[in-house]
Amino acid sequence: MCCRGRNLTCLAWILRIGLGLWFVWSGGQKVFGSGLDRFTQDVANYQMVGPPLDALAAYTLPWVEIVTGLGLLLGLLRRGTLLALCGLVTVFAVAIGWAWVHQLNIACGCHGSDSPIQYWLKLLEFAAYYAAFGFLWWMEMRRDAAPD
Repeated sequence: MCCRGRNLTCLAWILRIGLGLWFVWSGGQKVFGSGLDRFTQDVANYQMVGPPLDALAAYTLPWVEIVTGLGLLLGLLRRGTLLALCGLVTVFAVAIGWAWVHQLNIACGCHGSDSPIQYWLKLLEFAAYYAAFGFLWWMEMRRDAAPD
């Protein structure tokens, strides 16, 4: 049992670091890689909101990704960070679902790529995010329930 507990803690640590790095990199790509002007166009391509809300979303979301990714990396406010990331991924999932339902042949906007969204792969990606977030949340609850 003790080894299993240590393995789960190690897995949670690896997931936190990996997801934290992923979201910092992803947000950084939008801000410093392809640029916020490009990301604004990507957001506008979803046709969910018009100006100036598309620009507001495009200039805000990458920074939220970076800050929450850093929170996960540093282990700060773990539950709040997990909830924020889950909300962020839900927003992304809704946007991808919107594009899929409306059969939009657009780039995701995720990492500055011009390639069209591969909807089934995105579905698997979101499922992996939610599984990871669920596991990390469970580990947080378990940590709180452990006797001192």
